[in-house]
Amino acid sequence: MNSLIEKANVLTEALPYINRLSQKTVVIKYGGNAMLDETVTRTILQDISILKIVGVYPVFVHGGGPEINKMLERLSIKSSFVNGLRITDAETMKVVQMSLTSLNKDITSALNTLGVNAIGICGKDANLISAKKAALLPDGTDLGYVGEITDINADFLIKLIKNDFIPVISSIGAGADGKSFNLNADTAASSIAAALKAEKLIYLTDVDGIKDRDGSLISEISVEKINKLIKDGVITGGMIPKVKACIEGVESGIKRTHIINGTVKHPILLEIFTDTGIGTMVTL
Repeated sequence: MNSLIEKANVLTEALPYINRLSQKTVVIKYGGNAMLDETVTRTILQDISILKIVGVYPVFVHGGGPEINKMLERLSIKSSFVNGLRITDAETMKVVQMSLTSLNKDITSALNTLGVNAIGICGKDANLISAKKAALLPDGTDLGYVGEITDINADFLIKLIKNDFIPVISSIGAGADGKSFNLNADTAASSIAAALKAEKLIYLTDVDGIKDRDGSLISEISVEKINKLIKDGVITGGMIPKVKACIEGVESGIKRTHIINGTVKHPILLEIFTDTGIGTMVTL
């Protein structure tokens, strides 16, 4: 009985947040080291299914760096990175696509066991994500089959959402000639969220969020303050692409973007259905 009362109390406390997000789109990006714990991944998929059941429209975008790395090592293919981007030759591109497709179907299947309808797709399906070859870097480095997003087929996603599906999207783009491009999954999620005019964009990563100079978590921060932290050298390394993706998101019309720790259980519910959340929310 006590357990039922506790669950009822939790649901009652969450109702204002549920009502606020009802029939709103929430884009969730998951990838990298945050994906390594299968038990935690299961709770994240449970969170997504709960969002759908209570009337929210979740869209799930994923990368798969660890899976790609494992396959490249198995095939003895060397891989290198520049500014966080994988230099992707034709052979590596085949491995990227194969690894992300396999992971995409595993995620989709797991969601479908939770009582919701998920459909696994990549950017090449219905020209969902159109891309072009990324420009040479300032030092002349050619990234190969790394792409820059040129367009999102939002109408296709809206049709899926309206027909009760949760889109599960892997970060592969389609060139004008049909070639595949390896996309930065953070950028893909931001572009998709902007095209859908999403209420929220959530990045699940392996850190708690944005921290100040003293190492304390910042629960809410403006774009102006983020730019100052970058300029002052407080935000560095791998956090810079994530916070820049958050900035691009809110500047393109997404109301709220979040960076939260995806290595804890049920991080999505803890972030959006509680007063304080567990990560950092970025606003204009």
